[in-house]
Amino acid sequence: MNKIILQNKNDIRLDRSPAAVYLASLNSEVGRRSMKQALNVCAGFLSPGSDALSFAWHEVRFQHVTAIRARLVEVYSWRSVNKILAALKGALYCAWQLEQITAEDYYRAKSVKGVKGDTLPAGRGLTSGEITALMADCEHDTTNAGARDAAIIGLMYSCGLRREEMVTLDLADYDTESGRLVVRGKGNKEQLAWLTGGAQRAVSDWLTVRGEDPGALFVAVNKSGRITSLKNMTPKTIYNMLSKRAIEAGVKSFSPHDVRRTFISDLLDAGADITTVSKMAGHANVTTTSRYDRRPEEAKRKAASLLHVPYAGRA
Repeated sequence: MNKIILQNKNDIRLDRSPAAVYLASLNSEVGRRSMKQALNVCAGFLSPGSDALSFAWHEVRFQHVTAIRARLVEVYSWRSVNKILAALKGALYCAWQLEQITAEDYYRAKSVKGVKGDTLPAGRGLTSGEITALMADCEHDTTNAGARDAAIIGLMYSCGLRREEMVTLDLADYDTESGRLVVRGKGNKEQLAWLTGGAQRAVSDWLTVRGEDPGALFVAVNKSGRITSLKNMTPKTIYNMLSKRAIEAGVKSFSPHDVRRTFISDLLDAGADITTVSKMAGHANVTTTSRYDRRPEEAKRKAASLLHVPYAGRA
């Protein structure tokens, strides 16, 4: 059997590069790009001009990780610091597995703790009136794009799907009778979502237009309203569609994740159990779901109104 040696353009053996091995272990292309950028930051701090694949990770020790942490705190938010440290520790783990550093050196470096912090979730929730306006804009659009976009928005809001999850859906993933939908989320995890009410009707109308041929559940529609291919859409297409519909419906700008945020928050406001909502959202930890819970803030607002400030305002 021939020996396989992976090399990059700089003649670095990728099968001996801790960074390359670590990046290859990640599940998504988005994750690989993000963590490669994080490793580039670390490499640049320790050896200006170096990048993730050219840096000598086997030389990194506890004191270097400590120095990087201190430098990162000066420049980045606590979330970014922890992400970069996670990438660094991942590369060092692979250096240990490749027998380039000792277990003692690895665990000492790994012992450097992340940064604690807390921030309010970015983005915003959509009001019920905004959801209604978006759906109405799609309904008034009698082209195939109108039917498709109503189904996409209805599905994103009623099931909380990420746009990356939307574009991986196949027709075979959806059971029209029960409303059962198989969703492939982060980390190649499969879970079930359930379409009911208006969302199910919107998808049914779209499928009448799309047809029953195998392929992606949601596909591109050209400017003349024709479906020319049953291939998957891209996440960027979803983003552009939502931006277009927001302008047409007179809705303040929002991101695809804001629709997911609204799904979680509205369910919690309606009294759904947070554990169930966490499972529906595909969160690994209920703590993540709790960050979208508006009820504690509403309770604080009501409590604040119990106090009276004796000021009537200027005449």
